[in-house]
Amino acid sequence: MDDKDVKRSGFVALVGRPNVGKSTLMNRLIGQKIAITSAKPQTTRNRIQTVYTDERGQVVFLDTPGMHKAKNKLGDYMVSVAYHTLQEADIVLFLVEPDQQIGNGDLRIMETLAKTSTPVFLVINKTDTIKREEVLAVIDAFRGKMEFAEVIPVSAMTGDNTDDLLDTVFSYLKEGPQFYDEDTVTDQPIRQIAAELIREQALRLLSEEIPHGIAVVIDQMEWKQRIVNVDATIICERDSHKGIIIGKGGAMLKKIGSGARYGMEELCSKQVNLKIWVKVKKDWRESDYLIKNFGYDPGQIPK
Repeated sequence: MDDKDVKRSGFVALVGRPNVGKSTLMNRLIGQKIAITSAKPQTTRNRIQTVYTDERGQVVFLDTPGMHKAKNKLGDYMVSVAYHTLQEADIVLFLVEPDQQIGNGDLRIMETLAKTSTPVFLVINKTDTIKREEVLAVIDAFRGKMEFAEVIPVSAMTGDNTDDLLDTVFSYLKEGPQFYDEDTVTDQPIRQIAAELIREQALRLLSEEIPHGIAVVIDQMEWKQRIVNVDATIICERDSHKGIIIGKGGAMLKKIGSGARYGMEELCSKQVNLKIWVKVKKDWRESDYLIKNFGYDPGQIPK
């Protein structure tokens, strides 16, 4: 049989500390934006499942929340999602930044990865930020701490070497059927992606502490012939935060809505009429009921 006729498939988990570029890399690999990205850590809260299909077969990417020390019940949930994803993967992509000084966060993750029999690729991201010769020193530093099946330097931002990463992933996957139709890109409901687009704008526009204390709920998504009417609510933890999110004369909320609307129109291929409200739910990240109510359900984590 010709090698071109062999189809491979499998699940690939992206793990790493917050803000190492997991979502940016996943978006780059599948060729379109599904996971939100920002310069702030802990952007991804749920595991996001996306699908890449070509003539070689199909890769299901599992983007996880960054592994970190949890500070509240929402943090506990995020860390649980990340660790449980490792159990489902055929390959683990361990993303790191190009730093020779390996921090405690990366060391803790490597302790966990060393216990798995799953092939672990060390993916050194953000290589566009350092000189090429410096990458070798970073590789040596990490190889001194753990054995990796592969070591692949990439830049998720520029796309450098991401094709080689995909080639190597396919070479490790076993022959098997596709899990999804060829035109499937994600299993995320469109409402969830829309909510994340709003949260992404909040992450980018608001001051440092407030974004971690917000959730976004899509109250209604009404599809008309030429337009989609979307009603959404931003949940925050403090009355003072509500004022900052709305801004003077509603200016900040308009900015958040304007940026999110652009992404939604690309997503829906229609004009979007977006209305956003802001509500306060004090300390919701410590409430099991509210965490679940806002879409972060611990019951959905595989045992």
